[in-house]
Amino acid sequence: MKLLQSLPRALSRMARATGALVLFGALAACGGSDGGERIGGLRLIGDYAIKTKTMFEGVEFGGISGIDRAPDGTYWAISDERGGERGTPRFYALSIDFDATRFKGVSIQKMVSLRGPDGNPLSSTARTVDPEGIRVAPNGNLYISSEGNFGTGAALFQPFVREVRTDGGFVREFETPSGFNYVDNKTTGGRSNKLFEALAVTPNGRVFTANEDALIEDGPITSLKNGSVVRVVELDPASGKPVAQYAYPLPPVPVDKAPSGTFTPDNGLPELLALSNNEFVAMERAFADGVGNTIRLVLATIEADTTNVQSLKSLQGASYKPMKKQLLLEMPITYQGVKIDNIEGATWGPRLPNGNRTLVLVADNNFADNQVTQFLAFEVLP
Repeated sequence: MKLLQSLPRALSRMARATGALVLFGALAACGGSDGGERIGGLRLIGDYAIKTKTMFEGVEFGGISGIDRAPDGTYWAISDERGGERGTPRFYALSIDFDATRFKGVSIQKMVSLRGPDGNPLSSTARTVDPEGIRVAPNGNLYISSEGNFGTGAALFQPFVREVRTDGGFVREFETPSGFNYVDNKTTGGRSNKLFEALAVTPNGRVFTANEDALIEDGPITSLKNGSVVRVVELDPASGKPVAQYAYPLPPVPVDKAPSGTFTPDNGLPELLALSNNEFVAMERAFADGVGNTIRLVLATIEADTTNVQSLKSLQGASYKPMKKQLLLEMPITYQGVKIDNIEGATWGPRLPNGNRTLVLVADNNFADNQVTQFLAFEVLP
């Protein structure tokens, strides 16, 4: 592990000199219809920011927690607006423009309200959901993941993965394991605001989601001294049912909060991006109040002998083989002169004229005045 921790620092020094970061190891990539490619490195093309308090059709834009590019070039981006604060839970169609030399801009094309099974828009006056992930389904619809809302009585809404149309209309809800449901936020089940963020669709159409930090049964959440473990859930789109769970270990929080910081530092898994049917770029996002964010991109692989842990009620003390992990890229508080914001979403972008593909990351600004909706574009080097 010490070797992996030292490599990013050495590679970061190389990156400052060459403008590119060489990943250690070549990776097979897919992304839609592309497959069998190898990734040799990532070159930061540039960044672009949309300021907090930017309005679109009378509603504040922000909270972008997931993003995915459709075959027609449209970027679908989900806001984690829960309802009751800045309008109805919603997603956006974006146009993103960059080339091999610079990031030119992002424009908002459309805002779409999410609707429930009853056909009505989700509440704009009360918290009902916490949308976090978005992916384009093979049939052109969208998959949406939500952390739900922990509360009592009518204020309790369980996490979910749903299929919706691009007009926000409800299509169906996947059956997710009951062990992820909120119970009391103390003794069993999911932890408040720590559930389904990551969302991926593999080339064969399988859907994967994961909790952001450990279920209560699986042990404490991440801390400065200890990591934790989350569960990556595989969903069958044909039956709508869960078919497997795989353990993904999270490392300890890398940086402590500033002396003036209020929030306890944490780490979590906010995103998964499919590379193949069993390989993912996993995003680990750590936050230290008053210091900033540390983002790690990790190659996470479900191997032939990776344990399906869906039958294990608790992972504490259990015997299992977790997903294989290989650190790809670490972006500290400031990376290549860019202060990294609260990165939560990732998608493949378009190909450049030289044939190389691109990667786009996006940050959730939390609707905070001291943050921005940040976009980063990378060239994927062969």
